[in-house]
Amino acid sequence: MVQGVAIENGCLVDTNPSTGEVVGRVKTSSAEEVDAAIARAKGAQPGWAALGLEQRVALLKKACEAIKESKDALAALITQEMGKVASEAQEEADAACGKNDFLDLVQQANVPQDVEGARIFRDAHGVVGVCSPWNFPADEILLLVLPALAAGNTVVVKPSEVAPMTGQKVLEPLQSLLPVGCVEVCQGDGEVGRQIVAHPQISMVAMTGSSATGRKIMESCSTSLKRLVLELGGKDPMVVFADADLEKAADDAVTWSLYNCGQVCCGIERIYIEDSVKDAFEAKVQEKAKAWIAGDGSDPASKIGPMVSDMQRQQVAAHVKDAVNNGAKKLCEAEVRGSSKGNYFPATVLTDLKQEMRIMQEETFGPVVAICRFDGSEAEALRLANDSEYGLTACVYSADKAKATRVAMGIHAGQVGVNAYPMATASASCPWVGHKGSGFGYHSGPDGWRQFSVPKSIISS
Repeated sequence: MVQGVAIENGCLVDTNPSTGEVVGRVKTSSAEEVDAAIARAKGAQPGWAALGLEQRVALLKKACEAIKESKDALAALITQEMGKVASEAQEEADAACGKNDFLDLVQQANVPQDVEGARIFRDAHGVVGVCSPWNFPADEILLLVLPALAAGNTVVVKPSEVAPMTGQKVLEPLQSLLPVGCVEVCQGDGEVGRQIVAHPQISMVAMTGSSATGRKIMESCSTSLKRLVLELGGKDPMVVFADADLEKAADDAVTWSLYNCGQVCCGIERIYIEDSVKDAFEAKVQEKAKAWIAGDGSDPASKIGPMVSDMQRQQVAAHVKDAVNNGAKKLCEAEVRGSSKGNYFPATVLTDLKQEMRIMQEETFGPVVAICRFDGSEAEALRLANDSEYGLTACVYSADKAKATRVAMGIHAGQVGVNAYPMATASASCPWVGHKGSGFGYHSGPDGWRQFSVPKSIISS
């Protein structure tokens, strides 16, 4: 994932990717301010933990409810800062304040457990450093911060430098309603993130972002054996057999390749279609993709917004150019109605792709539907799907559910949909796990929520 942000006079210059206009300037945190924020979080942690699980969760529910008061403004800010179309931004803002059921599940994951001769309690780590992404700049913060706080930790959060005001806004109710020091915010670029990660008073780091950044964080944390939860990049495959419901498969292929302008770590980035139905499938995909008009996120006619930055747009353009230069065919390039100053890239459908192409190996993170044929065998489907350094999600489409499930079981990914796209259909109780280069530790689900604490067995004779 490529960002690119300017810093002038100690401030992040926050620009609208649809227009290039400055949204605002956000002061970056100095090294001394980062130290002070971590010290406040460290000082507040024992008292916060002492409140007990039920009281902590009750306060967190109250804070999330308070987000409702400004959720429309939050949605508008998401669109301004990272370009997400208004409907998707509103979905994210709604999710940010609808956390009661989520917090009930987090609470259940943290209650003491009785086993033979012992009771297992959970101890907080201390202070958790949270580094959040720009592609879901409000809700993704909460998916890390809330379980960390529920477990009795305090947090120091660095919002993405691309969407700093969204990060600050979504956390303001928590800062107002929780004891002072429980939620600290530090603004800045990667240098501020590095200081938080390396700080000796940070006991755990939770990050959603690129695999390259994840490796750097792991290296930094290795010297002090900090706990880690890293949800990283993906190059997620979709396998479509000839007996699949092609209408549904084509609709999912287009929707989840282009959603959020393709800027989703678990977006569909590689589609393997059985050769005998390739033409029929491509005709459906091409027709559906034409409707994904790119434009200003605040325009209701826009189906996708701009790329978050010109650097990100250039990366997608390079992948498409390389593919076409090496024999791929461009089936569709949808309309762009946005300003010439915006970071727009048209929704694009490519076919006749080869496995060795950059666009089939590197994370593209843009609005491209990438299609490659395969011979229809389960063995070939697995070989191609697993030919990647990543392993976040995947999906398999076939009327033969037993066959689809066999292939799903053989794919090296944490979440695999059978005739379904995982992110859209998975329960909140499912752990979000990255195999291979797609992550370390677990994000979400009881397994993930419990990573924010350490089990302690009290054994009685």
